[in-house]
Amino acid sequence: MSSYIQGNLALDPKRKPNSGQRVKIKETTKVVYRNSSLPAQEKMLYLFTVVLCVIVAGVIIWRFAAIYQMNANILKMQGEIREIQAQNSALKQEVEKLQSPDRLKEEAVRLGFNLQDVKQSNVVAQSTTSTKAKSNTSTATTSGKSTKTTSKP
Repeated sequence: MSSYIQGNLALDPKRKPNSGQRVKIKETTKVVYRNSSLPAQEKMLYLFTVVLCVIVAGVIIWRFAAIYQMNANILKMQGEIREIQAQNSALKQEVEKLQSPDRLKEEAVRLGFNLQDVKQSNVVAQSTTSTKAKSNTSTATTSGKSTKTTSKP
């Protein structure tokens, strides 16, 4: 148990380092193999592929933007159509009101036209209703000359 000194077995009293001897260290070199770079044609192929992908992506995005713009225009036009249809129906109601036989009789009396008998007033009422039916079914225009039949006492 002579090698046991203060709880340490690592010390070996029989061995003492020689101060005169040199320790030889063997140096080893590690050979590193480096991969050769890609050939120029392969680099160009990769570059062309990346550029092509970017162009295709750009075209797709541009088409989606065009579709979005068209949809926005369609919605805007549909709103305008609804507005114009509302105006059109209001104008049709006004035309119906202005073409009513009762209103035409009142207007004729106000302007000084006289109807001689009931038979003539029925003819006027029938002609206005037949005129409305004709104007709804045909799109022909008249020359703008209108004739008024009046009887003066």
